[in-house]
Amino acid sequence: MNNAARLVFGLDASRALTNAPTGTEYYSRALIDSLLRLDSRFSFRLYTRARLPPNFLPATDNYEIRAMPFPRLWTHLRLAFEMLVRAPDALFVPAHVLPPFHPRNSIVTVHDLGYRYFPETHRTFQRAYLDWSTRWNVNAARIVVADSSATRDDIVKFYGVPVGKIRVVYPGYNADLFQPTRDADDIARVRQKYALGDKYFASVGTLHPRKNYARLVEASAQLPFEYSLVIIGKKGWLYDSILARVRELNMEARVTFLDYAPLQDLPALYAGAQCAVFPSLYEGFGFPALEAQACETALVCANTSSLPEVAGDAAEFFDPLNVDAMARAMRNVLENATRRAELIARGRENVKRFSWERAAREILEIVSAF
Repeated sequence: MNNAARLVFGLDASRALTNAPTGTEYYSRALIDSLLRLDSRFSFRLYTRARLPPNFLPATDNYEIRAMPFPRLWTHLRLAFEMLVRAPDALFVPAHVLPPFHPRNSIVTVHDLGYRYFPETHRTFQRAYLDWSTRWNVNAARIVVADSSATRDDIVKFYGVPVGKIRVVYPGYNADLFQPTRDADDIARVRQKYALGDKYFASVGTLHPRKNYARLVEASAQLPFEYSLVIIGKKGWLYDSILARVRELNMEARVTFLDYAPLQDLPALYAGAQCAVFPSLYEGFGFPALEAQACETALVCANTSSLPEVAGDAAEFFDPLNVDAMARAMRNVLENATRRAELIARGRENVKRFSWERAAREILEIVSAF
């Protein structure tokens, strides 16, 4: 790359603007925000589907916005055309879909390959598209960014990408929001707002089979009656079996579903819980694990995929396919105050490994090496 002039670093910001961000959208928004705040030799060019609202981005002078409305296939057609007529020096796509035309110096992020492990949870066409597009993108990009070493290993395993082409860049978490709170009034407020008791386990994630909530309901049924389960997340797909399991076990009075609680309520929901439970069968990263630890809530966590890598030594782990093991882990934290305090202290240290500023600097190191 020519270092004589300020280099133009293109950012696909199309996923950053959404009213209800899930993992990929949150990743895109937070990472782009951090990139723009760094003092670098790059001039950033953001590509969006629509105009951004005021104050959506930091007030820095190192970027321009290309708002390019287009009805369908925005990446494949509209962004691709832009790359043909006005390509940046490098392009970063914080999801797994590059436009067909792109600069040689392109970086693509792969968050997870869950569809390879759980094909039954995706429609046939969707699964085929994900497999084909991911294969094409990881081979077309100059560098592939993975959220975890587990995801990196999956990319090598399933698509034969040389390990030297992949960079592991850990995402950050919202450290301004997810902080310890011992404000009894705030905790009481969310309990009253959502009609919760004072003894509950919290689990955050979209309702779909990979999150393993049916087994979590079964494990919760083994615990003392006064303890309830609060699942915080919108309904995704194939969630009827979760609701059915609640009915079959007569757990209606002990399981509460909160459909996408506002972000500002999550810290108090975590803080009011006996522990946070993350029973997922597969995660490319797993933001809720860090969020719980940052709120100084003891974490009980599945021992699969990236989760041990992310949670570190600050979780009570269990086999997510074993309901009895899950219940035992929850009971261990519930009944052992010393263990609970140990997990909270370790979690406080573990989250220091993750920040959006660090992730942004690592992305800039990658593109600076081109």
